[in-house]
Amino acid sequence: MATKAADESRLARLDVLALAAERARRYVREIGGRRVAPSDQDLAMLTRFYEPFPERSTDPAEVIAMLDELGSPATVATTGGRYFGFVIGGALPASMAASWLANAWDQNLALRVMSPVAAELEDIVLRWVSDALGLPPHCAAGFVTCATTANFSALVAARYALLAKAGWNVVERGMFGAPPIDVIVGEEVHASMQKALSLAGFGMKRVVTVEADGQGRMLAGRLPKLTEHSIVCIQAGNVNTGAFDPAEQICARAKEAGAWVHVDGAFGLWAKVSSKYHHLVAGFEQADSWATDAHKWPNVNYDSGIVIVRDEAALRASMTATAAYLQPSARREPMQYTPDASRRARGIELWAALKSLGRSGLAELVDRTCMLAQRFAAELRKAGFDVLNDVVLNQVLVSFGNAETTRNVIRLVQEDGTCWCGSTVWKGTTAMRISVSSWVTTEADIDASLAAILRITRTANLR
Repeated sequence: MATKAADESRLARLDVLALAAERARRYVREIGGRRVAPSDQDLAMLTRFYEPFPERSTDPAEVIAMLDELGSPATVATTGGRYFGFVIGGALPASMAASWLANAWDQNLALRVMSPVAAELEDIVLRWVSDALGLPPHCAAGFVTCATTANFSALVAARYALLAKAGWNVVERGMFGAPPIDVIVGEEVHASMQKALSLAGFGMKRVVTVEADGQGRMLAGRLPKLTEHSIVCIQAGNVNTGAFDPAEQICARAKEAGAWVHVDGAFGLWAKVSSKYHHLVAGFEQADSWATDAHKWPNVNYDSGIVIVRDEAALRASMTATAAYLQPSARREPMQYTPDASRRARGIELWAALKSLGRSGLAELVDRTCMLAQRFAAELRKAGFDVLNDVVLNQVLVSFGNAETTRNVIRLVQEDGTCWCGSTVWKGTTAMRISVSSWVTTEADIDASLAAILRITRTANLR
């Protein structure tokens, strides 16, 4: 009887997988034709999820059907071609398919012995990433959830290295009574960097902020005196303007002083693969650590962040955990390079994405999305609106007049559903923020989005 029940359970599992695949394929097939933000009616349907904890089991097929019928309409169409918010890439077909297979594998990538294939693919793809970003091949790296965690991991490694030079083992002795570390950031430091600094024990009131220019680039000439107890945090790709800090000048100053330079490069570092935009990344390879996201420009499924550190010993010392039952091999053990021990095998999707794209495909993705962003900006300028930034990459800031009017246009655009753009405040001016990051986006998507925005501005009596 037990064997028969087990066989029936396996067959039911295969049936529900086929059902989920069918519904997922339909979602992907139809996503480009639906509104980007869910309607009020779609959101209202979510109330049907609220129920007491079920007393009895539910057929898995019913569970998936309910999830799709109530949940799919209430998603934001970030995998479509007209989502321009928060620097969110789409999901490449190879990455999405690899994610399905990886979920079926359900590998825990703490130690190599737990998943030899996932460990090997992670080793390979991390070398590919260093190559693509023009970073030293001997760097240590780890897969984390996002750039915030990558920034945190790099800062913890920097903290360890600088304190070790001062004769203080922070892993053993902690931060209480430790020699002080000076942290320097730019005026336009990203919120994820601020959060990471806070998590790492560097209070924001102790951080030195350096003035930035009109595009958000740190002014290298305004750097304070650096020492071997300094961490300088710079940006590759400002989240509003796309601008890059002057890495060559800053890294030269830091190297002379023995300071550590960390790069917050969540999306901008990937410009390195482009022959048209690689000059923007000049000098960033001279830093000591880097944080980036694969779920932005490489268009890998969420979540996929990467921390990269020049000093392998510092990263390992900061992250390693030991126990009698955790027996590492002589090779790289994934849990020794990230805050996580148990975690899913994120590298599988990135390996599939980069294998499918290759260097030329990744470069084309960067070039094309930047071109589409420039088209967005040019057409909005032509319509008489103020583009507030130099469109050097894939970010566009546009004002439709005063703050109230601009916020109203953004609200109406989001409610309209043709496209989705967010809001920001840049140098005191409220603006619509447009980020073109998805492999799916076409010129037709830009045209449809522009038509919707201009129609809404006419309705709002702006033009």
